[in-house]
Amino acid sequence: MKGRSLAEVLTGAVVLVCAGVFLAYAILHGGRTPQTDGIALTAEFDRVDGLNQGADVKIGGVKVGSVSDLRIDPRTFQAVVTLRVRRDLGLPADSSAEITSEGLLGGRYVSIVPGGADRVLADGGRITETQGSVSLESLLGRFIFSVTQMNSGGGAAAAEATPAPPR
Repeated sequence: MKGRSLAEVLTGAVVLVCAGVFLAYAILHGGRTPQTDGIALTAEFDRVDGLNQGADVKIGGVKVGSVSDLRIDPRTFQAVVTLRVRRDLGLPADSSAEITSEGLLGGRYVSIVPGGADRVLADGGRITETQGSVSLESLLGRFIFSVTQMNSGGGAAAAEATPAPPR
């Protein structure tokens, strides 16, 4: 293999150029960008694990906005999330928000459940009923701990319940 043919070199160059184009497209368009129009709403959560700026805001599984800011309230140490949602929705004032996972390994998003109040949230409004994210690692740890406790406790209880052999 002293030399390469011109066709092999050109094919390699085309493959590298295509890979570069796909990489550039993924970098430029792969990130989530926050929505800039609509009304701004804030909500305080105890945990926002895995939620990022630009994450979706959904109602009934339909995207209606995005997360525009995440910060900590220095007084309460709660995570304050600023949401931008479509202006035409007219969300009731008693709506609730929760941080939900897109799947087992998916990202997080904010799910809004509309309430039934007659009053609607205005620009700058606050959602007071919230539920933070659930840590998958914490749930797995609790499950493993409970299974370990059942196995160690269950063995001792079974030994005590077994009758003695007849003499």
